[in-house]
Amino acid sequence: MAGLATHLLRIAGWRVVGAPPDIPRCVLVFFPHTSNWDFPLLLLARSALGIRASYLGKHTLFRAPYGWLFRWLGGIPVERGEPQHLVGAIAEEFRRRARLWLAMAPEGTRAKTDHWKSGFYRIALAAQVPVLLTFIDASRKECGLCGLIALSGNEEQDLAAIRACYAGKRGIYPELAGDIRFRTSEH
Repeated sequence: MAGLATHLLRIAGWRVVGAPPDIPRCVLVFFPHTSNWDFPLLLLARSALGIRASYLGKHTLFRAPYGWLFRWLGGIPVERGEPQHLVGAIAEEFRRRARLWLAMAPEGTRAKTDHWKSGFYRIALAAQVPVLLTFIDASRKECGLCGLIALSGNEEQDLAAIRACYAGKRGIYPELAGDIRFRTSEH
């Protein structure tokens, strides 16, 4: 699969950069999320890098007729009605599994936002796992891994490290990239 994914990306003019760290558990963050093309590009990059990552998806996606496909692609169905319980449930999932890489898009949408959702941050802290930063950079036609961060719990310090990693990375529609900050009323 890795060779095929690399070949398909190359045909499309993209290249994969970075090498996955040898760790059993982490939260993968992908940014910027500005286009419907992000998901297929990141799936190809994931395969090219040999990464087996899961992701959270709205539970209705996992119904027939395509539910099997989303599960096969690593999906974990969730009901988004009670987000305060989601953090604890996912942290427990990390404790139960010997290996879990959970991919999340902190913007939560392809539309322009003035902040990131903090769920990935709260999950990583609760599960005591690092955050692996992944990216799409349409200006260079690259996608891949740009850094592994052990969160300190100091939001400003951690967000500054994240901003530094993503500096210069441009989405397919760069004007839609969200601001790398949390909404202060979330905490």
